[in-house]
Amino acid sequence: MKTILITGGAGFIGSHVIRRMITNSPDTRILNLDQLTYAGNLENLKDIEASPNYHFIRENILNAAFLEKLFNDYEIDGVIHLAAESHVDRSIADPMAFINTNIVGTVNLLNTCRGAWKDKNDKLFYHISTDEVYGSLGSEGLFTEETAYDPRSPYSASKASSDHLVRAYHHTYGLPVVLSNCSNNYGPNQFPEKLIPLAINNIIHMKPIPVYGKGDNIRDWLYVEDHAAAIELIFREGAEGRTYNIGGLNEWKNIDLIRLLCRIMDEKLERVPGTSEKLITFVKDRAGHDLRYAIDSTRIEAELNWKPSVTFEQGLAHTVEWYLHNREWMEHVTSGAYQSYYTTQYGER
Repeated sequence: MKTILITGGAGFIGSHVIRRMITNSPDTRILNLDQLTYAGNLENLKDIEASPNYHFIRENILNAAFLEKLFNDYEIDGVIHLAAESHVDRSIADPMAFINTNIVGTVNLLNTCRGAWKDKNDKLFYHISTDEVYGSLGSEGLFTEETAYDPRSPYSASKASSDHLVRAYHHTYGLPVVLSNCSNNYGPNQFPEKLIPLAINNIIHMKPIPVYGKGDNIRDWLYVEDHAAAIELIFREGAEGRTYNIGGLNEWKNIDLIRLLCRIMDEKLERVPGTSEKLITFVKDRAGHDLRYAIDSTRIEAELNWKPSVTFEQGLAHTVEWYLHNREWMEHVTSGAYQSYYTTQYGER
């Protein structure tokens, strides 16, 4: 039985990846390593937590000694590295947390793999990153895998650094790696500090919907289940040393996205049309706010035959339905009660 270590598996994207791999690879043991910070939530995995090929481990990737012991205890064949601090606003307020987790934590994993994988055959370190490392686009053009890095926030700078380190370990030490850079994810189970679940939650409770500046910033939106499918495909079939950009082919201005979401929510909640749109509140723009991100996914489409399975309108409708049918989950994760529960179960971290 092969053993795959997935870091950050209790998070938004990680939980979708784990669920997919547990289902599609019953002969593979999946280890979920997660510190269970504010955005890590084992409720995201309740439906598969009893699977015989799944094992959860609570620990921090900054603990290098533990990582070495983990690799000694299990013959780990591959790593899918998703654990990261990921919210731009939090990186502006506390850059050191991002430097520690995203840079030092990644190096700890790289060093552990390098030490453990004396025979590199059938081994792979897969690093998941973001399109934000490329900086900001004007009104035209797309990010490709050859776009020069130009990170603008502490978050994107920390991810750019970890990307460079992964490639350096490949070229210097021969560590087998693959990388991907994705656009903005959305979908079920996303922690409600991000734009779409925050807006959904605020609309439900008739609270203001904060929109930075004039809402003119443009993002490419990728449905999380499409991203999980791409991650699994790259892990199975991606070329060693290769980078793949994963985009949703769905560019939207933030204000247009929020207005569409307001219309969907009014319909679902049977409110008078226009009710939710009145909640839109323009706030001071984020420091260093990048204007536009957009990804060219030609490489992954041509080499691995991957394409998004849903349009943004379809994915957003699915997302709204999920949050409306899982209000208890939303209330739970926003209350902080789940952190108290996990502290009782697994101890302080």
